[in-house]
Amino acid sequence: MIEKATAMVDGWIESFDLLPQEWRVGLVVFALVFGTATVAYLASYFIGALERKFSNTRNLWDDALLHAARKPLVGFVWLQGVYWAAEVAHKYSDATIFEANETVLKMGFIWILVWSLLRLIKQSEKILVSPMKMKTPMDYTTVNAVSKLSRAVVIITAVLIAMQSLGYSISGVLAFGGVGGIAVGFAAKDLLANFFGGFIIHLDRPFKVGDWVRSPDRDIEGVVEHIGWRLTTLRTFDLRPLYVPNAAFTTIAVENPSRMRNRRISETIGIRYADVSQMGDIVGDIRSMLENHEEIDQDQTLIVNFVAFNASSLDIMVYTFTKTTKWVEFHEVKQDVLLQISNIIEGYGAEVAFPTRTLHLPEGVRLANGKAGKKDDSDQSDESEAADHRKSKTTASESGQSTRYGDAEAEGEGE
Repeated sequence: MIEKATAMVDGWIESFDLLPQEWRVGLVVFALVFGTATVAYLASYFIGALERKFSNTRNLWDDALLHAARKPLVGFVWLQGVYWAAEVAHKYSDATIFEANETVLKMGFIWILVWSLLRLIKQSEKILVSPMKMKTPMDYTTVNAVSKLSRAVVIITAVLIAMQSLGYSISGVLAFGGVGGIAVGFAAKDLLANFFGGFIIHLDRPFKVGDWVRSPDRDIEGVVEHIGWRLTTLRTFDLRPLYVPNAAFTTIAVENPSRMRNRRISETIGIRYADVSQMGDIVGDIRSMLENHEEIDQDQTLIVNFVAFNASSLDIMVYTFTKTTKWVEFHEVKQDVLLQISNIIEGYGAEVAFPTRTLHLPEGVRLANGKAGKKDDSDQSDESEAADHRKSKTTASESGQSTRYGDAEAEGEGE
């Protein structure tokens, strides 16, 4: 059919004598390009109408397929139309650029196929992780890793097919890649270490995008924003981006607080030694309060005990877990627990202890505020004699200083 259409166009160009041959060829090329634009518009409109129609169905994959195929289909129409126009021009022109028509057509087909597959992979990724479209959405980190791997496979396969179409031997390319891979491996060992580190992260999944992670081995803490094949991007709590090479996660311990089931309240509260008689009742009321608290998880360990005679307090250990794991809510619950413990202690007339020290002075030692113990007359006379001696010594030193200053002034005037 294409050959018949081409022969018909050639016959029209040869038989139509009203215009020069260049004008006739130009009109045919213009008609082919205009027809290509019209067909491309109709194809886009038709696929868009199908998308709107199938969007009301429960099947999500037909929407993904149509959306992925819409632009590549328009590109295919343009590729084919421009190829036909170039073929017509090539028959009546000796320009060397038209000799590449067949090669451009082959490369165009490969590019359109790759474009379609990449768009389909992207749409599939959006569907699999969307809670609006899936009852049980898949983990974003896993889906992202599979989509990246799929894209890499499609691109590498397309490159090999394109090289084969251009006349290169794939076996030779693969052999060269095997030898070159060894050299590249030695030269880029850190890059490969990060690549395989990213692969291990996707495989073991110690964390995912959105998790709060930190390392006790290094100063690494933040919320995971992106897991790449070379770097993992964290957002620290002061909102700075932190880029960590993936290889680091294979050699350090990583803590993932986002996966904790509870948050812990662990406090040591001291009361005065004067309130030791109330200790049993205070401990019992605190334990009863925690056992009846709505935000305390009763399935976890709960300890309230008198544990130590400290230097200036009697210590009570309070150890329990909250139901919430959210940071802000946890501190609200902890504040409520501590305030209730304070009310219980005050209810018994007791007080929370703070570091204190009692100093016993022997009789006869003078205090800084002038108070003193009993002293005899000899001690008082000795003190007055010492004070007079200090006073006379001070006066002498002042007179000596004034003499020196006077001498210095005299020397200055002499100069």
